[in-house]
Amino acid sequence: MHKVWLEHYPPGIPAEVQVDVFKSLNALFAWICSTYGDRPAFSNLHTTLTWHELEGLVHRFAAYLCSVAGLRGGDRLAVMMPNLLQYPVALFGALRAGCVVVNVNPLYTARELQHQLADSGATAIVVLDHFAHTLEQALPQTAVRHVIVTQVGDLLHFPKAQIVNLLVRRVRHMVPDWRIRDAVRFADALRRGAECAPPAVQVGREDCAFLQYTGGTTGVPKGAVLSHGNLLANIEQTAAWVTGTLAPGAETALVPLPLYHVFALTAALTFCRLGAHIVLVTDPRDVPALIRELRHYPVSVMIGVNTLFGALLDQPALGKVPMDRLKLVVAGGMAVQRPVAERWQQATGRPLIEGYGLTETAPIVCANPVGQHTFSGAIGLPLPSTEVAIMDDRGEELPYGQGGEICVRGPQVMQGYWNMPDETARVFHADGWLRTGDIGVMDERGVVRLVDRKKDVIVVSGFKVYPNEVEEVVAMHPGVAEVAAIRASDLHSGETVKIVVVRRDPALTAEDLLAHCSQYLTGYKLPRIVVFRAGVLPKSPIGKILRRVVWAEEESTASSMADT
Repeated sequence: MHKVWLEHYPPGIPAEVQVDVFKSLNALFAWICSTYGDRPAFSNLHTTLTWHELEGLVHRFAAYLCSVAGLRGGDRLAVMMPNLLQYPVALFGALRAGCVVVNVNPLYTARELQHQLADSGATAIVVLDHFAHTLEQALPQTAVRHVIVTQVGDLLHFPKAQIVNLLVRRVRHMVPDWRIRDAVRFADALRRGAECAPPAVQVGREDCAFLQYTGGTTGVPKGAVLSHGNLLANIEQTAAWVTGTLAPGAETALVPLPLYHVFALTAALTFCRLGAHIVLVTDPRDVPALIRELRHYPVSVMIGVNTLFGALLDQPALGKVPMDRLKLVVAGGMAVQRPVAERWQQATGRPLIEGYGLTETAPIVCANPVGQHTFSGAIGLPLPSTEVAIMDDRGEELPYGQGGEICVRGPQVMQGYWNMPDETARVFHADGWLRTGDIGVMDERGVVRLVDRKKDVIVVSGFKVYPNEVEEVVAMHPGVAEVAAIRASDLHSGETVKIVVVRRDPALTAEDLLAHCSQYLTGYKLPRIVVFRAGVLPKSPIGKILRRVVWAEEESTASSMADT
């Protein structure tokens, strides 16, 4: 195919990257520790590990898994915790032991956790004690036989570790009671691993590194099989894209999104590749604390999602954060609304650089040039060594400017879904193109614009309405804090647009919003139903508003009212 986007790459960005620089993520990690050894690697709760210190902990944890727990290459190990220093230790330690990492949302219910553990066949898990009571309920119907429990302060310095753990458990009562037979403390696992030789497990590029689950809001969650090669490719692609902006060994990266989400995971691994100092934020919902981290560390690059940037902008303290050291701000995980992007640039002087990806592509597919000076509203150009095409339902490529499904080929594309051959076949065209389920448009320069999720499109009298567009218009109103545009049944048009709104201004009325929308949207796109909610809308772990959950809640409310 003709890769028109290559003609519009920024200077210095290669058309292809060398995806086989390292034979595994373990080889990459060893190189990073050798190259940047005494530099800071990860910080959390104002405690910092150097790369050499992290390497020592990783070897001890890997030795425990192999020599004490008896895990073997290919065994699945689940990690269930927020961003803590224990996370990179568990992650790199599991990979060093030849295990497959199964990232788990710590906010899962027992039912959701049981499904993921049973489906993945995980035989071991590392869990923060906050969530051990949920694991206790899920365990009986899983294959898990090794439970390693950690506390928030386990890798903090003495006496801070003891104080934090006491405060969390005895003062704030944040750890519900749990009893899991033969559970091992994380600190004890490290101690016992120090008595064993590091494992001599060999893994290659084709071996599975992660079972990354996706699709839980639209059906049964599926485990995307991401190999060492998939992740290594996306790391090299992303590192090449920021060449000239981020300098190896010289950056401080703020990661407020949870590492169990694939966007944060690959971003953090790319920062590792660059030898950056990575600051992990445990609770991004604590926005004042997040701003204090921005003030404390010389952050030069950060990642986030639309809702996080919006929450930061609502804090007056953001104006006291020095922005002169901030080189790059990357937005992903969900569509960025233009009002948020424009407010962010006005407040900070830095544009939001939006990218696009999905779990099945490890995850990054497209990105805007990091040197651009304003928000583009597009998801950018395909990364090096990546092919993107806009296709119709038959798999035929569409002309420039015509909307269709975004399809992807490249070394970062998953091997398939875990134990789901029919689902795997359904998302791949015969010639290897991955069907993303997203609707997009590509222009003559190869710039891709995301229109919406295929499943979220609202069809009004035969005309397609894309919720992203409606939400962006509604969000422009200063009285709106959050909005979700969803479908509602209509006797005349089949479907109509319904918006569920959280108000910033309590005096905002439905009439105000409809008058506002009529200035920017044609008739069939206008919301016909406006619902106001108190509080916040349901969101994913990274802050993405879950439209399908909003829709289900609205349907349930309507059904209850009909019954009465």
